[in-house]
Amino acid sequence: MKEECLICKAPLEYLQEDIEMECELCHKKEKSKTRCINGHYVCNECHLQGIDSLVGLCMSQTSKNPVVILNEMMALPFCHIHGPEHHIMVGMALLTAYKNSGGELDLKKALVEMNSRGSSVPGGACGFWGACGAGISAGMFISIVTGSTPLGQENFGLSHKMTASALGAIGEIGGPRCCKRDSYLSILKAVDFVKENLGISMEMQKIRCSYSSQNNQCIGKRCPFCR
Repeated sequence: MKEECLICKAPLEYLQEDIEMECELCHKKEKSKTRCINGHYVCNECHLQGIDSLVGLCMSQTSKNPVVILNEMMALPFCHIHGPEHHIMVGMALLTAYKNSGGELDLKKALVEMNSRGSSVPGGACGFWGACGAGISAGMFISIVTGSTPLGQENFGLSHKMTASALGAIGEIGGPRCCKRDSYLSILKAVDFVKENLGISMEMQKIRCSYSSQNNQCIGKRCPFCR
């Protein structure tokens, strides 16, 4: 088995009901549906250790291509093959490429906000909420750049349409989950959406996934990014 449990590398199991767990790293107790088959549990906060370094990485970026930026993030030691860090990284990559492509944005402020919003989406949301955190992150990106609030009008609609577009692409492929695949799908949809609705053209490239050998549930040729 490749990486699964951060403690013992054993496969994860997903429960249908919450049970009380104790994080193996910080010993916080909370309810969750996720643990490894040996009973180990790591909370979202511990899973996200190192995520704050992404603000500095993004601020130093000059690329207009969100996939290039995302790939640099995913190559960092704290980023796992799956995990809630992707719920933050998708939005951060898009914010950075948007700014570098001419979008008006206080990038540092936006990145900090993206970190706050994205970290509120727990691991496993894709299966338990019916809404992958990577797709939600793309909607958060639109919400941030347009200044949407619950009382917004056009920007309120745009952020929902962005999320729907990303989740639609993820749903078309189906499961099991792959945080890399869903992140790439969300970014592809966001690049087209931003050009059409906000008039900003970010750069894009053909995506070829290099993580299939690390993913025990890789769907192979059914994935559009399979080498």
